[in-house]
Amino acid sequence: MILYLDTSALVKQLTTEAGSSAVDRLVATAQTVGTSIITRAEVAAALAKAVRIGGLRQDEAGATLASFRRHWLTLARLQVTEALIAKADALAWEHNLRGYDAVHLASALFWQESLGEPVTLATFDAQLWRAGQPVGLSVWPEDLERFAR
Repeated sequence: MILYLDTSALVKQLTTEAGSSAVDRLVATAQTVGTSIITRAEVAAALAKAVRIGGLRQDEAGATLASFRRHWLTLARLQVTEALIAKADALAWEHNLRGYDAVHLASALFWQESLGEPVTLATFDAQLWRAGQPVGLSVWPEDLERFAR
């Protein structure tokens, strides 16, 4: 399986929260795991926000960010190009997505098209999850609602 992790799925791999063990199991079965280069900034921003709102201590977040930066080198990192952004523009409009969610969707689609093999989009973002199937991606988890509880 070719697995694309958006930021919401990747953060679960780095932390211990609902869905973390499921992401770990999924990643363990993947042949290749990748993400967009924008994920790097999004992960750092998510950890900084967790510190701001009191969800993580500064030292915990710093250690998690250091771990992520080491892990980053093991991922297939999809580049952002003008053509990809043009596709994200169309997807954002068509599926009512936030900007970076549209970039994630466009990246996963571009990867699928360039590999000529199915790509599974792993996300815990409901809007992105709903947009994945109609455009031809497999989405994971199969039942997003069970993680919403």
